[in-house]
Amino acid sequence: VRDGAQTAISECQFQFKNDRWNCSTADKRQVFGKVLQRGSREAAFAHAITSAAVTYEVTRACSRGHLIECSCDGRKRGSSKDNTGKFEWGGCSDDVQFGMSVAEEFIDANEIAQHDGRAIMNLHNNRAGRKTVKAFKKRKCKCHGATDTCPLRTCWEELDEFRLTGNYLKRKYDGAVRVTVRQGSREMTLHTTVSSHKPPTKRDLVYLEDSPNYCIRSEATGIFRSLGTSGRECNLTSKGIDGCALLCCGRGHDTSRVTRTRKCNCRFHFCCEIRCKLCTETLDLKCVFCRPHQELGHNRNHREVAK
Repeated sequence: VRDGAQTAISECQFQFKNDRWNCSTADKRQVFGKVLQRGSREAAFAHAITSAAVTYEVTRACSRGHLIECSCDGRKRGSSKDNTGKFEWGGCSDDVQFGMSVAEEFIDANEIAQHDGRAIMNLHNNRAGRKTVKAFKKRKCKCHGATDTCPLRTCWEELDEFRLTGNYLKRKYDGAVRVTVRQGSREMTLHTTVSSHKPPTKRDLVYLEDSPNYCIRSEATGIFRSLGTSGRECNLTSKGIDGCALLCCGRGHDTSRVTRTRKCNCRFHFCCEIRCKLCTETLDLKCVFCRPHQELGHNRNHREVAK
């Protein structure tokens, strides 16, 4: 579970490295609890990626034999067939169902206890993350026999690389569905804010509120917060969100000269050591950095840009 939390943070920071909110963390030791105070689409992604990563890491740990509570998927036994023909289940198939159950136990516990609108949103996104991991399974097979006809195949299923899950959830973040929570006769349910829109699917991300202003630093509670874009590296030639115009929120940018120390003139000495000198060089960076927030003017136009 701890490894899953760290995987979630690393993947989140990779997916948002060029965005105004770059998935900065308040404290890597603090993993669970409210991710952000506001029920925004960033909170939706953070819950989904954390639930997905815990599912992934627990499942893979089972297959590697690192846990005594689980092992391979015992349901993958006997004969089966696919488009290529018949095969025998063998090897060690990932027991993703066990990973999902552990993630549900850890991630959903606080939300079930709360039972409010925000908890309903979080539970939906938690499940969406787990279902996304399950969708990225791949079948691997090994042929047995001396001929090219592959008379006997042994196959097993394993989870694909977690980056595919991260990519998928980032796309779902970009198309996240804004919802409201209504109290039904038995339980609270999610409904789209626009009646003509289709209801969210089980793997869609949902959110309740607009995102805060990520141009400036905020001290939201939870493992994810906004550190603002001051000092962030931006792309001078890009017109996208990673470009200086958007990423710096209209504050402007500066070009810096950086002094870097690196190892150089390395020599191999018998036996067996490599000795290097330290060389210092000054670089003219083509990439530039966003100016601090205090340089943002207080006129209305600048405030509109910051939004």
